[in-house]
Amino acid sequence: MKKKVLIVGGAGYIGSHCVKYFLEKGIGVIVFDNLSTGFENLVDGRVKFIKGDLLNVYEVEKVFSENEIVSVLHFAAFSLVGESVVNPSKYYKNNICGTINLLDIMVKFDVKKIIFSSTAAVYGNPEIGSLSEESEIKPINPYGLSKLFVEKILADYDKAYGLKSVILRYFNAAGAAYGIGENHNPESHLIPLVLKTALGEREFISIFGSTYATYDGTCVRDYIHVLDLVDAHFLAFEYLKLNGSSRVYNLGTNDGVSVREIVNLVKEITGVDFVVKNDGVREGDPAVLVADYSKIKNELGWNPQYSIKDIIRDAFEWHKNK
Repeated sequence: MKKKVLIVGGAGYIGSHCVKYFLEKGIGVIVFDNLSTGFENLVDGRVKFIKGDLLNVYEVEKVFSENEIVSVLHFAAFSLVGESVVNPSKYYKNNICGTINLLDIMVKFDVKKIIFSSTAAVYGNPEIGSLSEESEIKPINPYGLSKLFVEKILADYDKAYGLKSVILRYFNAAGAAYGIGENHNPESHLIPLVLKTALGEREFISIFGSTYATYDGTCVRDYIHVLDLVDAHFLAFEYLKLNGSSRVYNLGTNDGVSVREIVNLVKEITGVDFVVKNDGVREGDPAVLVADYSKIKNELGWNPQYSIKDIIRDAFEWHKNK
């Protein structure tokens, strides 16, 4: 039986990119996904796809009993901040209980390597702009809290069972590759929303807040191309394969871009002018969220290769042709 990497949530936006990237590197992959937010047609036809849910222990155990799994990449989380506030039960059950089921089965089958998708939401509403892994952890919503709980659980499973993990705290994943782009439902991400406006699918784009203490008054965020993101997962996989100890890394570019800059770049790249409305400040929106990624750069040699213009161009091509 050939050894495989299990990509949980491999039918989603980031997970499906990761599947293709790992295949390019010659790594065998199995995808496990309940398709609640993913799409089976995004799963590369060369891999084995198993429809199943982390909340069903039998389904998870069956994957490990019937396949030789050497490492796990875990993307299977609900990730809408607003939804997590109005329906925390959904987030705690899936993101925490589902992960515990996965970890327990991994321990049972002596699979001791996992790469976990975490989030900058664990930092909450920070007072400083550029965040390192040592910055204060203070999530302000159930989504961020669910990810932080899992981070703590992973640390405990390392101590108790020797399960090694690389935790990757994403900032703002964006862009498109392999004919795959962002297709969230409902859509709440800035770049797809602005592109949809440029393509005439929306009447206008709203800017929430124009009086922040930033260079143009709008919020500043750190955007990372999905290909840079999956490259970090590959480097983390290679690191754990060499029996590396557990690590936590930020994934960003340390280069903030404002909401107004995104809007103007979309206008420039698409050649389309569209209506922009200034709206009120949304509660809980920090002025600046930018990643200090020096730790993963120094330890794993990771460096983002794609600019914000690359991200928008690639996303635009996908939206235009989808």
